[in-house]
This record gives sequence, structure tokens and C-alpha cells, in this order.
Amino acid sequence: MAGVPRREEGQGGGQEVVTTASAGNDEARRAALRHMLEARSVAVVGASAKPGSLGASMLAELLRGGFDGSIYPVNPGYDQIGELRCYPSIADVPETVDLAMLGVANARVEKAMADAAAAGALSAVTFSSLYEEVPPEPGMPPLIARVAAIANAHGMAMCGGNGMGFLHLERNLRVTGFLTDERLGTGAIALISHSGSAFAAFGFNDRSMGFNLIVSSGQEIVSTMADYVGYALDQPSTRVVALLLETVRDPERFIAALARAAERGVAVVALKMGRTAGAATMVAAHSGALAGEHGAFEAVFGAYGVHECRTMTEMADTLELFASPRRVRTGSGIASVHDSGGERAMFVDLASDVGVPFATLSHQSLSRIDDALDPGLIAENPLDAWGTGIDADAIFRASFAAMSADPDVAALAFVVDLTLQGEPYEEGYLQIAHDTAAGTDKPFCVVSNLHSAIAPDEAAILRGGGIPVLEGTESGLLALRHLLDDAAWRARPAEAPPAPAHAAVRERWRVRLDADDEIAELEGLQLLRDYGIPVTDARLVATAGDAAAAAEAVGYPVVVKTASPGITHKTEVAGVAVGLADADAVRAAYADIAGRLGPYALVAPMAPQGVEVALGIVRDAIFGPLVLVAAGGVLVELRSDRRLGLPPLGPDAARRLIDGLQMRPILDGVRGAPPADVDALAHVLSRLSVLAADLGEHLDAVDVNPVIVSERGCTTVDALVVPRRTAPTASSVT
Repeated sequence: MAGVPRREEGQGGGQEVVTTASAGNDEARRAALRHMLEARSVAVVGASAKPGSLGASMLAELLRGGFDGSIYPVNPGYDQIGELRCYPSIADVPETVDLAMLGVANARVEKAMADAAAAGALSAVTFSSLYEEVPPEPGMPPLIARVAAIANAHGMAMCGGNGMGFLHLERNLRVTGFLTDERLGTGAIALISHSGSAFAAFGFNDRSMGFNLIVSSGQEIVSTMADYVGYALDQPSTRVVALLLETVRDPERFIAALARAAERGVAVVALKMGRTAGAATMVAAHSGALAGEHGAFEAVFGAYGVHECRTMTEMADTLELFASPRRVRTGSGIASVHDSGGERAMFVDLASDVGVPFATLSHQSLSRIDDALDPGLIAENPLDAWGTGIDADAIFRASFAAMSADPDVAALAFVVDLTLQGEPYEEGYLQIAHDTAAGTDKPFCVVSNLHSAIAPDEAAILRGGGIPVLEGTESGLLALRHLLDDAAWRARPAEAPPAPAHAAVRERWRVRLDADDEIAELEGLQLLRDYGIPVTDARLVATAGDAAAAAEAVGYPVVVKTASPGITHKTEVAGVAVGLADADAVRAAYADIAGRLGPYALVAPMAPQGVEVALGIVRDAIFGPLVLVAAGGVLVELRSDRRLGLPPLGPDAARRLIDGLQMRPILDGVRGAPPADVDALAHVLSRLSVLAADLGEHLDAVDVNPVIVSERGCTTVDALVVPRRTAPTASSVT
């Protein structure tokens, strides 16, 4: 994906500019970014003494954070602001600054950027939207492109535009023009957000999550999310990276950063905004419609163990849990202790809904719990431990101790409503939580069922003791699921890449796909065959006699279907006849189809009975070729039942995609049907992924629907191949 174009979107008028994410070498980019995020000298262009102005806020935030580097206000209207000397221009600043803060309007930002670059500033940040209705001269690039060009020409890092700046809390550096919270403390989370409002919501709230770096990256006209993630991974304190993203402007570096996070053991938690917009726009084939806009992100996140959240509440709970240094090392499920039977039942219901398993406690563990419980309570997981409440503290402690020692318990949850207790710390739930956390090395958290019922002081005490407090039943369970998923993902054995196709095969098909004419179905089947995918023995015919002879050759019963150019949706034009058992039936079917649709037809043996599955290759505008597996045949229209992967995939990775389908139980056999050969299907998907890796840059789409999965293997019945820049005349092949 070298030199992948990225699209920059302006504000208000939808203007955009295409630049390249590969400008400059990587080390130069990293060095420039370090100068920005670790700046020791800052020029504040547009500084002001006017209360409430952006210029005043920029200065105030630098000082509020305790920054002890050099600060140079720049504004020709002042000689001094507060105790700081003010300079008429950045050229008059007595040293070359690491960072220029450009607190000026759109009409002045280009000149301010040019002046900063001329003065040797190593980086810049702008809060401007970089929008202008019309460039000052005809044919001139838009403002957003002109500002980016200045930065790139001088090798400068740049944060923005249309962002809120950044906070490097370990460096006491608050580069923003917006009010921050004096209580912000350092921690293990690095947060990068395309949304300025989400940046503020996560950074400045009463939850007091600990961050080492918070970035509002905005339009990312120069420095991208991938750059910031790379920097965060260089920081020893980073345990979790949080991404609130709308798009990816630098796909090569983004994927490289995710791979590095996985290698380092740093959890990445992402919230993709705009999941549903523009679905089915990638290609004019079933596979593209199935994939939708968000499918590519699902594939990338799945490949690198990224934890995708759907709400900010889920994300907040997940970040708090991952910010704890404890990770799952043993066990398969959670264990929870409750003080309410009703809320426990709700917890069980929601755990089932979101897929959180409960650990199966051993007989020994259950016996230990039973010995501690009040009469009438049942030793089980999850556990209602309240009873009479007289000895609740001792019961809770003993129950948690037994659960913690059980080998199947991966993580522990104390599920109670943190309402004001009116009890001394050493006697209530807070002390139980503290004692439990101190007595185990497994992940432990407190889950409160209702956010608005949480007593802030009590939650702060727990968090101050290193105990995560998850602020809702469902969001807390989702966070625990992410924790379990993280362990499962990291426990996967390394898989060797699938065997490559022969070099001559790759080259021949690259040349063929770049030709102008379309790929007919029979040739598409040959492409699949060349990549080791079993296909039906189809024969091209042009007369009734040829059709009968082909049927004799392949064996009855057979199918006859039109092969006339331009017809891809054959069933809609009555272009398929199936179950033909003799020569007379074949001749009659051929005569009917040829008389209406043209003389060319395919004759193929009927596929064995089995489960219909759809496979495909789609081309994403950001991440390139992806492979797809979905329910096949008529069920292909159920767009929610599909999984996508980044090619190439080994058979194990392919099988995991298949196992994620809602229709997966059908492959095991239902209503007396024999189980289908899932291993064969995984092999076919793996081979298709090799094709995607080899030829994806030459393809818009490949539809392989249906693949018939029987108890003894797979057979590919149809193939639609859409070369790059060639659109089919219909939307599917059947």
C-alpha cells in the first residue's frame, strides 16, 4: 500500500485534498513528532491578554499544566502579556522553537504557517477548520492543501486542523486553546480522537481515568493517528491505546502500528464512528454489498486483536479495566459475587446477551463457598451471597478467596451498587473490594449496575487503590468480554502463512486481469482452479449437440446455464436449468435458453447435496483487498451474517472467520443432515485469500457463490470476477 492516497475533508463545504501518506521518511516523521509532543520551546502565535479569547486560553493552558520550557507569545499588538515578553512576529523570537501554536483564523493561518516554517519551527498545531469558500486565485489548491504543503516541504509535524490540540501529561505540556481540568493525572492510557468533543469527554470528567497522552488529531493534514499511536507505543507507561476514529488516512502506518501494539502486548481499544454510512458502496457485486463500509475495519481489527466498542460508555469501562496492569492468564470465564438475587439474574441475562462466559467452579471451590454461606443460599457462580446480611463481609471475603483459587476463574467481579453506605471504609464493601484485590493476582473489578447511583467519593477511593470501577451492568460485562477476548487472541498459536501460488500463475493472471475485456464465468472458474480451489467441471457449448455431448462427458444429472456475455444474474432472466437427467432434457433446455439469451451456455454436473456458502474478495478504498465468507445461496442477502479477513489467511485463521458466522451450526448438520466438511471450506477460504493477496490490486471483486460444502469436501459452482476498473452489468451471480 505504499503511496496510498489519502483524502482530507474540509469543513462546511465538503472540500477535500488528496495528499500521500508516504511523504518524508519514517525517521524524519518520528523526529518531527517528538519535537511537537515533547516540545521544550513554544511560540504562541495569536497570544492575547483578552479574557476568554483563544489567545489567552492557549497561554493559560500551557501555564496551568506546569510547563517549564520556554513560552514565547507572538502578537504585534502587545509588548508583554502577564510576565511574558510578547514578540511582534515569530521571526523575532530569540530561538528556533520546537512548536508553533497557531491561534489564528482561517484567513490568517496560511501566512502564520509560512512564517513559522520560515523561522525554522519544527512543528505546529492549528485549531482552525482550514476552510475557505473560494481560493484567492483561480486554480489554486484549497487552503487545507496549501497549509499541508508548507508543513511537508519543511518536514514539520502538525496537529490539526479542526482539532483541539493535545496534552502530554507526563511532560506537563498542554497544547490546547480549550479549558482543561486541573485534576488531570498521569496514567497508562494514550487516547487519540478524531472527534474534539469525544476528546474532551474522555479527558475531562469526574471518572479521573489516567492518561499519559491525549490527542485531538482533527483533520490530520500532516500527522496522522498512526503517527500518534507509534509515539504512544514508544512510551513505557502506555498499557492501552484508545482510538476514536472516523477513517484511516495512513493505512500502511496504521496497520504497522497495530501490529507493533500486538507485539508489545499493548491493548488497543477502538470506537469507529460512522459504521453504517455508505454501506455497499465498494463494488457492484454481492461481496461488496455484504462487506459494507465497516467491514474493512472489522477485518483489520480482527487481524490485530483490536477491541471494538460501540458506545463511549463501553469504551470508558474497557479502558479502565485495561489500564489496570492485570491481564487474564488462566481460566475460561468470570466469577462474580452479588448482594442481590434480582440483580444477579439481570447480570446473567446480560452476560448471555453479550457473550460473557462464567467459570465452572470445581467441587472443592463450591464446597469452600458452601461452608461460608448462610443457610438457604446456594454455592454457585455467579453467587448471591447476601443471606441475612449479618456476616456478609466474612461471606464475601471467603467466597472471593475460593473463586480466586479456582483454576477456571479468569477474572473476578464484585457486582454491587456503589450507593452511599454511611459506613467506615474499614467495614463496608470498599474494604471487601480492597482485601479481595490484595489477595489475588487475577483481574478484579467492581461493577455497579446504575451509573447515576454511584457515590463519587467511594468510587474514587476504589480507583485510588488501583481497583477498576465499571459504571454499568452491560458496559461492565462488555469490558470483561474484551478482557477475556484479549487473552484468547494472545493465546493463539502462531500460524505459518499459506503456501503461495506459483510465480508463473500470478504473472499470467495479472496480465490477464489488466486486459480490457471481461472475465467470463468459465475463465473465472479456471482462475480459482489455478489457485487450488475445487470447481465444478463446466464445459462451454454453442449448440444443442455440443450440450448433449458435454453432459455425457461430465455425467448426469447436469445443469445448463447461459454463458452469454453481460449476463451475470442468470436466474432473473430464466437462464438456468437444473437436474437434467438425459440428453433429450439437455437439448430442450439448451434450445430454450439459447433461443432467448444467445447460443453460448455452460454445461456442468449437478453439485452434491450440501450447505451453500458464499465466498468473495472485495476491494476497500482504504485497506485494499479483503476476503469474505457469508451464508450462501439465497441467504446471501442476509448481510449481517458475514465475516471479513485481511489476506492472506492460514487455514486456522480462515476457520475462525467461518466459526463467527451465525449460520455456523448448520455446517455441523441439522435435522438429520450429515456434518459438512468445515476443514475443506477453511482450506478453500485460505486459498482464496492467497489469490486476494496476489491479485487484489488487479481486482474490484470476486464472487464465489455458492460454494457447496458437503460431508466430503467443497465444490465451487459459480464465479464472478470483476477486474479493476471494470464494472459488471448486474449486481450478482447465481
